Amino acid sequence: MLSGGAIELGGGHSLQQALGISDSAEHIFADHIRSDIVQGRYNDRDLVRVFADESAATFEFLVENGVEMIPARADTLDRVQVGHASVPRVFKCREWPVEAETAAPHRNRNGSGLVRSLARSATAKGAVVRLRHRLQRLLRESQRVAGLVAEGPEGDVTLQANSGIVLATGGSTGNVNLRRVFDPRLTEVYQEAGAAYSSQTGDSELAAMAVGASLWATANQTSGAGVTIAKTMHIGCRWGYRPLVAEPASVLFDKARATGLTVKSWRDMILVTAAGERFWNEEEDSADFINAALAYHGDPHELNGGGPIWAIFDAAMAARESWITAPPYVDPQGYFIRGETLAELAANIRNPYQHVPMEPARLEQTIARYNRFVAQGRDEDFGKAGLTYPIAKPPFFAAWATPILHDTLSGLRIDRTANVMDINGRPIAGLYCAGEAQGGLALHGLARCLVFGRIAGRSAATRR
Repeated sequence: MLSGGAIELGGGHSLQQALGISDSAEHIFADHIRSDIVQGRYNDRDLVRVFADESAATFEFLVENGVEMIPARADTLDRVQVGHASVPRVFKCREWPVEAETAAPHRNRNGSGLVRSLARSATAKGAVVRLRHRLQRLLRESQRVAGLVAEGPEGDVTLQANSGIVLATGGSTGNVNLRRVFDPRLTEVYQEAGAAYSSQTGDSELAAMAVGASLWATANQTSGAGVTIAKTMHIGCRWGYRPLVAEPASVLFDKARATGLTVKSWRDMILVTAAGERFWNEEEDSADFINAALAYHGDPHELNGGGPIWAIFDAAMAARESWITAPPYVDPQGYFIRGETLAELAANIRNPYQHVPMEPARLEQTIARYNRFVAQGRDEDFGKAGLTYPIAKPPFFAAWATPILHDTLSGLRIDRTANVMDINGRPIAGLYCAGEAQGGLALHGLARCLVFGRIAGRSAATRR
């Protein structure tokens, strides 16, 4: 509902044909197993083959079930969202036209058109949708998963499965314990894309592992592929992910609490660790800045993770950017700090994740060194180019700029029919999985969810 509605499906479907784009399942397969592209290096070749073969049919399935596409020309279809594609494959759904039925009006959330259209088609075919229910556990009888228990508004509900259960609760970026299975540095300090109004809690993965399921292709989660970890574009708020509903008029704004200050350029501010030390060329967007933050970290209580990262700037920069440094644009409850002096700024930083106070003298030294680089026109530490303005005009500000965790690229092991497999490589009867809860195919966005969701539903419906 909150996604951008961009879908990367190809293989020669009807939209590609209408636009004169030549594509095939073989081209998709080749694009997603390239060893020179990190996003293809660790993919399960069987799953890539299925994804390639089912891609065009999945597009037609969407059309048949009422999903409308934005009219496009061949030159407006993107080649890729994240990774590589040899031909254009990324199209967008029309946004759902009923504003009252979208969670983020005025935000151009095209995913609402996908979800609402499919929901309307499914309910017309007899499906029953139960909102506000959360998976608790799976029920296994003998060698088969036969049902589940979900927590609902009126307590637990037990559902029996006549044919099968399809797990599609999303990934694990919002589950601190589970995401640290892949990377122990990813402590609770990091942001999660879509939080706090939409969280990837890893419910499917945990419930399936409790009945013997295996994780798969875990290297994808730490390979640096896709958008697994990213710099925030919106600072001074706890949840700075391209704020989908971070507007005061949204019904979900109370969860976001602030819009954040949108960063156009990092040139005239610096990023510092919880210890007040600069650690990176702020204009570089590579996820390697997390490793740099760890290397420069001076807080002994944060050695297992990166700890907070603060953007430091002054009143002059705020004026140049036309930022309003007050609610609802910033969150003064620990995520946007001000001080009339740098020493006062450091002393004022109180945040649940700032376990050790920032030393005022260290922040003052960091700013003095940076200002010297500005004066001489050369960044001796990290090589940031085009230094223009010192950080010198009070008041001074510290804005929460800790990285965001986005894609879950690893999850449960499935076979070619989307059947979940156990730790011994055997299928678990009656249990299927799709989307970010599945492992084996590192692909950003909705396409893998749709392709394997269709496969999983088809498999569950035909196997009794």
